[in-house]
Formats: sequence, structure tokens, C-alpha cells
Amino acid sequence: MNNQNLILGVFDDPDEVTAAVGELLNHNVKVKDVYSPFPLEEVWEKLKMKTRIPYATFLYGALGTASVFAFLYWTSVINYPLNFGGKPTNSLSFVVIMFVLTILSGVVFTLATYLIREKMWPGKGGKLPDPRSMDDKFVIVIEKDKGMDEDAVREIDKLLKSNGAVEVNMSNN
Repeated sequence: MNNQNLILGVFDDPDEVTAAVGELLNHNVKVKDVYSPFPLEEVWEKLKMKTRIPYATFLYGALGTASVFAFLYWTSVINYPLNFGGKPTNSLSFVVIMFVLTILSGVVFTLATYLIREKMWPGKGGKLPDPRSMDDKFVIVIEKDKGMDEDAVREIDKLLKSNGAVEVNMSNN
């Protein structure tokens, strides 16, 4: 019994990967994931992959702006108001500070959300189906279903090679 449950198609060209993903989807083959050295937005669109990270970033920035404004208002108007030459204590002199800290809070909390969501932390080793996908190769990962027979595997192998796969391998999770 063959216990290898992943089919890996290795490609050299990002355009061939995009075309291969489209062809596999046209033949009702479920693509589990695509690994590449850089983001392939066309592949994301074809696989209908969505992210909510921009919404989280906007939320973190808005909360950062509100909290920075509340802190600056409390410190300069309520807790310790200083009167400089008759100027009002509630001025917008701290807009630059609010802007910078809005960006900082958005970046820091988005990074933390990403690391928590992806279960990544410093020192954790990565698990890649093919380590070359972080260098110069593109890898399409197809998970074999329990009902998939050898003819279906050969058909997937043929589809991958006809769309430019340099090699097709079998692997475990």
C-alpha cells in the first residue's frame, strides 16, 4: 500500500504555475496549496483565497488612533494642562504623533496577528513539501483523496507535465 498522500508538481516559471492551476481546476482537481518564492496573486484569485488581514490592520490603526488621541488629550488637557501664552490646551499640535503611532500600532498588531494565525514564532522550524520553493522553484501541492486510484494519479501527473512541470513527485504530509 502506498502511504504517500501528496502529489507535488515542481515548476520553474510562475506563468506556467498559473496556467497549470487553471488547468487542474478545469479538470476538477482540488489544489491544496501552491508554494512559491514570491506571492502569485493570479493563483490566489484562481484558488479563491481571501484574506482579512487588511481589515484587521484598519481596525488596529483606528484603535491606535483613538487610544493615542485619548492618552494625549488626557495628559495635555485634563491631567496636567499647561498654558503657553494663552493658547488653548485642546489644540491639534499632536497630529504628527497620532499619525506615527497609528502606523506603528497597525504594523505591530498586524504582525502579531499574522504570527499567531499562522502559528509561527521565533525558533519554530518550517515544514515545506519541497525546500526549493523558497529559492527558485514553484510547487503545486495536490492532496490525494482516499478514493483516488492510480489512473487519476497518472492523469494528474500528465496534466502537470503537459503544463510545464519540471518534475512530479509523491510525498507524505
